[in-house]
Amino acid sequence: MGGEAFPAAPRPPPQLVALATVGAWTLLIEANGYLGVTEERALPASAGATWVSHFVNINAVGTFLWAQDRVQRLCFDPMFPEDRWGSAPDELVDVMQDIGFHFGEDAPETDLSSPAAFALAEHVTGVAVTPALLEDTTFSCFTVRIR
Repeated sequence: MGGEAFPAAPRPPPQLVALATVGAWTLLIEANGYLGVTEERALPASAGATWVSHFVNINAVGTFLWAQDRVQRLCFDPMFPEDRWGSAPDELVDVMQDIGFHFGEDAPETDLSSPAAFALAEHVTGVAVTPALLEDTTFSCFTVRIR
């Protein structure tokens, strides 16, 4: 009998990534991707720099990651900001409360975690990701193979 007992699993398609320079920062956008919050990819990419990323899927499961020179400073799910980790998990708590994150029993019925995550990224980077920025910016696109 020829062939394998279990055929090899198909490889996932490569992830499309778009990059653009915005001030002193590089803006990376992944449609339907999560590489920017994957520690194995994001922490090495932050060598000698600061890395801020936000991911949310269709089920509102998300991650906010702030890394600096390969060190994870802050990481948390924006729906549950009270559960934070990293080398500086409490450094931005006052800012997080001011911009709209809701902690514990204070959570509203409507999910406001994505707008708050974008506002927190803006606080850290000084870059506001606006519709105009996305429409008027030229992006370089490429694909990244996912293992």
